[in-house]
Amino acid sequence: MNEIELAKRCGETMWSEDHASQELGMSVEISGPGAAEARFEVRRNMVNGHGVCHGGYLFTLADSAFAFACNTYDRVTFAASASIEFVRPAHLGDKLVATACEASRGGRTGVYDISVKNQNNDLVAIFRGRSYATGEAILPK
Repeated sequence: MNEIELAKRCGETMWSEDHASQELGMSVEISGPGAAEARFEVRRNMVNGHGVCHGGYLFTLADSAFAFACNTYDRVTFAASASIEFVRPAHLGDKLVATACEASRGGRTGVYDISVKNQNNDLVAIFRGRSYATGEAILPK
């Protein structure tokens, strides 16, 4: 199995048990090792009292892309830390995509940058996550 096939199989295995992302109506695509995209449409129950998408949902979308990107190496990997910068609001009906790419990876830790954009390709948020890999495999042996 090559690196891309391994990454995609890890993503499929994770997705099968990721009820949080599924319940939010996300879709996830793994493009290769250390890279993933997560998407959803802003629904009515995601809009806050100011009429914009609640920041927690934007964080969750970016965090899911981060999780799938850092788990492409068949090692169970968790977030060690994460931060987000909100650039512009997202609105009801916006179709958002969070694109995660690996900035650095070595030993058990990694750093991932995630951009969240809307359907017009406008930047909505910038997320950075630091990962920690365990010794446990994702794929069943």
